[in-house]
Amino acid sequence: MNIHEYQGKSILKKFNVNVPFGVVIDDVLQAEAAAREVQEKTGTNTWAVKAQIHAGGRGKGGGVKIAKTIEEVKQYVREILGMQLITHQTGPQGKKVNWILIEQGIYYPGESLVREFYMSLLLNRITGRSVIMYSTEGGMDIEAVAEKTPHLIHREDIHPGAGLQTFQARKIAFNLGLEGKAFKGMTAFVTALCKAYEASDASLFEINPVLKTSDDCIFAADAKVNLDDNALFRHPEYSALRDLSEEDPAEVEASAHNLNFIKLTGDVGCMVNGAGLAMATMDIIKLSGGEPANFLDVGGTASAQTVEAGFRIILKDPSVKAILINIFGGIVRCDRVAQGVVDASRSIGTIPVPVIVRLQGTNAAEAKTLLDQSGLKVFSAVSLGEAAALVKKSV
Repeated sequence: MNIHEYQGKSILKKFNVNVPFGVVIDDVLQAEAAAREVQEKTGTNTWAVKAQIHAGGRGKGGGVKIAKTIEEVKQYVREILGMQLITHQTGPQGKKVNWILIEQGIYYPGESLVREFYMSLLLNRITGRSVIMYSTEGGMDIEAVAEKTPHLIHREDIHPGAGLQTFQARKIAFNLGLEGKAFKGMTAFVTALCKAYEASDASLFEINPVLKTSDDCIFAADAKVNLDDNALFRHPEYSALRDLSEEDPAEVEASAHNLNFIKLTGDVGCMVNGAGLAMATMDIIKLSGGEPANFLDVGGTASAQTVEAGFRIILKDPSVKAILINIFGGIVRCDRVAQGVVDASRSIGTIPVPVIVRLQGTNAAEAKTLLDQSGLKVFSAVSLGEAAALVKKSV
């Protein structure tokens, strides 16, 4: 689950990770009061006015401004709040800014002494361990750094039993070229960041930049935090952080029905049970000359109601020219899937696109009988190759 910067920073702060003080607003009329509160708490004479959306590159898109007066704060809030912010991660449609974080300025006098670093924590799927990735090249696209200067990216694996060791935190501070107060601040920062990552069951912490101020304080100037959906039952308070307005409506609807759904940009909708079979089905679609319009895994315990919900979600996509239903009946019964397709078609009415159905496994014969007797115009396939041929013919 992706959350906003200000929400991620609130989690970090609970674990004593140093973050700038800020106030979140959703109305232009709140701007002056928020700016004065930040000034009273920190004594700052500059403010960062930051759009809150689930996407990176906000500064390049005009969503982050540095204000030197309260009047400038109000001006920037008027410009940013409600805008359709377009970045390299939002696509051409952009995202509407509903929230703004007004934060203390931490780039205070002595800019020549300020340094920006990159730091992230995530799972290394090769080693099965969490890893800290860090670089002296903060504030930049880490992908560009990895491509052009990979030697500037360092990694530190975290033992799942022992956790981050003190010598590792010191090694990170040393590799970042720090000394004195900044060295001690960075070791404390890294240690606290790891505790926050593990305790919150996060799947990603990305701090870009980690800032060393001119007086050698260490701050998380930005924070991208992703929480593991599978661990939310241990953190019910985090569920309230979800911002549905930032998510694709089809994906929100799918999650309400416990469907694993991801919207893509193709023209062939697919409904499959099992992630592995779903990936293979998407490959078959591409080999047939089509492009997957979605990833939809109905799971191993799908009911007719679940399948109907998935069918409806696929049909809401106007770019879909055909639907491929590929089910292997192991735990889930093929006749349940067939019944869901029948129920969906009866409630929806005429289905405007061809439907290719491949059902194999438990109760496959009963499923075929159900579809044959339903009067629906569906194309049955036995093998993946046959299904691919029908998809190619349909698109």
